[in-house]
Amino acid sequence: MMKPLIGIAGNVLSDLAVTNGLPVTYTPQGFVDGIDRAEGTPVVLPISSPADASDYISRIDGLLLAGGQDVSPLLYNEEPSLQLEATNPARDAFEMALIEAAIAQKKPILAVCRGLQLLNVTYGGTLYQDLSDYPELAVQHIQKTHFETGAHTILIDPDSSLGKIFGETYIVNTYHHQAVKKLAKPFKAVAWSKDKLIEGFEAVDPKQSIVAVQWHPELMMKQDRKMQQLFDEFVSRVKAVQA
Repeated sequence: MMKPLIGIAGNVLSDLAVTNGLPVTYTPQGFVDGIDRAEGTPVVLPISSPADASDYISRIDGLLLAGGQDVSPLLYNEEPSLQLEATNPARDAFEMALIEAAIAQKKPILAVCRGLQLLNVTYGGTLYQDLSDYPELAVQHIQKTHFETGAHTILIDPDSSLGKIFGETYIVNTYHHQAVKKLAKPFKAVAWSKDKLIEGFEAVDPKQSIVAVQWHPELMMKQDRKMQQLFDEFVSRVKAVQA
């Protein structure tokens, strides 16, 4: 059997000093390595027209949504706060179209950090634009330690897909200043930080194979086997749908 083809939604590097004046399509190497070690074939999907999203999804077996820029608050009917960082409207629009096509075609999804946030917004959820505006959120969510190292505890539903990998508690890394505020109806929260932010969610509909995490497993997996298991589980979900 051929390895499943996993589409990783790409970003554009526009630091022209680094790229000799040319924008470059990319994804962090950890996602490529994680899928490769899980016996999938990774391919980067460049930011394209939303009209082409369904065609892209029809050619892949699973969709991985990576981290990156802030999600535009205009997508959930809010004006930008003073702490909002850079957004990319073209990326938002294309990835939302990819999400809708993947769900329509019942292609499995793994969403990481920004990917989790955009997945939530696509189906009517909202975000905290900047966690520093909410003093009741007392856990540090932009860690100062090395990113391959876990920095805070999460609590996990033991009956969830994440619970089967990580158990009821785990230490994860963290690098985000936005987070899920109102969770969209098609999803159920399955992991939380100790200040009650949603750190993971999955699909309510058992016919949809979706796992979303707020942390960055691609940065921890070389030191932490369970983070690689998250990619292994994703590729296994893809193979199960193909069978």
